[in-house]
Amino acid sequence: MKKNVLMRTNLLVCIIILVGFVITAFISYHSNRGAFEKDVEKVSTLTAEGITHQIDTIFTKPVNISLTMANDSLLKEFLAEEGAHLEDEAFIQTMRNYLETYREKYDYDSVFLVSARTNRYYHFNGLDRILNPDTDENVWYYNFMDSDEEYSLNIDNDEAADNEVTVFINCKIEDPDDGLMGVVGVGFRVDSLQELLRKYGEKFDVRAYLVDPDGIIEIADDKTGYQAENLFEQCDFAQLKDQILSNREDVQDFWYTAPGGGGYLVTQYIESLNWFLVIDHNTSALNQQLNRQFASSVFVVLIVIGFVLFTITNIIRKYNRKIIQLTVEKEKEHKTIFQTAAEQFYENIYEIDVTHNRPASEATEQYFESLGAPKGTPFDEALQMVAQKQIKEEFRQSYLDTYSPDKIQKAYEEGIENLRNDFMLTNDGYTYYWIRINAHIFCWEEDNSVRMLIYRQNIDDEKRREIFMLDEMQKDSLTGLFNKAATQQHVRSILQKEPESLFAFIILDIDNFKSVNDRFGHAAGDKVLVEFSQTLREQFRDGDVMGRIGGDEFVVFLKIPNKEILEKKLRDLTDTLHQNIMTDAGECEISASIGATVSPDTGNDFETLYKKADKALYSTKKRGKNGFTIEI
Repeated sequence: MKKNVLMRTNLLVCIIILVGFVITAFISYHSNRGAFEKDVEKVSTLTAEGITHQIDTIFTKPVNISLTMANDSLLKEFLAEEGAHLEDEAFIQTMRNYLETYREKYDYDSVFLVSARTNRYYHFNGLDRILNPDTDENVWYYNFMDSDEEYSLNIDNDEAADNEVTVFINCKIEDPDDGLMGVVGVGFRVDSLQELLRKYGEKFDVRAYLVDPDGIIEIADDKTGYQAENLFEQCDFAQLKDQILSNREDVQDFWYTAPGGGGYLVTQYIESLNWFLVIDHNTSALNQQLNRQFASSVFVVLIVIGFVLFTITNIIRKYNRKIIQLTVEKEKEHKTIFQTAAEQFYENIYEIDVTHNRPASEATEQYFESLGAPKGTPFDEALQMVAQKQIKEEFRQSYLDTYSPDKIQKAYEEGIENLRNDFMLTNDGYTYYWIRINAHIFCWEEDNSVRMLIYRQNIDDEKRREIFMLDEMQKDSLTGLFNKAATQQHVRSILQKEPESLFAFIILDIDNFKSVNDRFGHAAGDKVLVEFSQTLREQFRDGDVMGRIGGDEFVVFLKIPNKEILEKKLRDLTDTLHQNIMTDAGECEISASIGATVSPDTGNDFETLYKKADKALYSTKKRGKNGFTIEI
């Protein structure tokens, strides 16, 4: 009878151990999977941000150079006189020297000019050919001439450079009297962009694509738009095509499934290129690895439990105590290893008894005592001390709202098991760093109390890198002001938050800036832009939106008390911006033409305000420049 009781008892113990191990393995699997998915999301998002920033850096310069050439009076004179010199080799050589100078100065693979009157294609080696609309290689030119775009991008083989696949930036040359005179632009080999995507792909185990609004791959690490290939006809996320290509405002992210696996997508529309960046992090192999590990763990656990069951049911009673002792010691060793591993990843781990409003571990109580809370201080009072002594002021309320006992109890009742909060914390009262708290809420069955495990993790490097990258992506590389996209975003955000407040929308143009470039060179022009931007920054507050949205076109958006103050500000601003700037090539006298309007009187969205201010700017220029006009 005793043997039967012992057998049943041991069998029950083994079943409990088996269930415990299976549950632990299951929880561990899902915990690891969650961490893996978060890591995939973070890596993919940072990759998209990095590539977008690099692409903006790569394309901003050639676009600006092409626009500068398109407004160069030398090119316009050449095109105007071309008809009288069609067979003049010296005339053609002059244009060749001009294009070759740009190519060598900026190290581009191609610099070209197409005449709208004669369809002649000039490049850095001279006159290459005459374009024919019936030739497929020339379709880009006629499509561009028929469009309303100021500039465009296309990928094609460069017939003037051994048919290398090249990214071309094309800009229209327009004259107020002669109309559309031609197209000028630069080109650089697509393999430089492919190498950029390849490096990111190899480093972060992703595939990066640049596709046009129809889904055609323009650039990938092994593909170019020269041979049209639709990304969504060969990928595992074809069902997301419409959702991806229809959104040009937001950065999108998707988890997708496919036969045999799945993955994570991050997509973003790049306005300056009219392309979409698609980052595909295929997780099929990693999913299979996780599943294999889980299956292996279950198999090993079953073998171990089977052995334990056999041993317990067949061992002599006198060894029971020793077996129990060994099991306890092994469990302690396992717990120590787990705790050591956890402490390597997390800065601190604390436990709270929420139901009884008190610390649930000695380490937690010691931490509260180090902050001046006497032993036995309730958790909600200790929480206030932590917030006051360690957490930066702007994060305190969020911290208290997240981890107060009543909020935790409510979260538990709603089935929420995990909470997370990022904030800045100090240990010395002076130096703050970013920290993340991951809290796990559970029920302690021994006394049926609600408890919370708190894992504190130092994320200072990650957070500061994230903030730095976001700030850099919004800046104009030359002046340090907001770029066009960031300017639009900030103005729209402010208008949405304060639609009834009085704001001034101001557009400024540097008068006769083109003559500065023509007379003194582009280095002097850059110096003028930098000095002009610095003067502009000194005239406004830190909270005002200041951006460079074109070559020499700037926008300022600020809150004003009334229109009279705006008029006085613009008058002072006109005087301040009329200045002499010393460059290496000589002294430049500059002034500014200003157009302004007021929101919400004349509009309450960026596009309307821009049109009104631009109209006012035109009036200023028509009056003789160096002044301002307010459109009411």
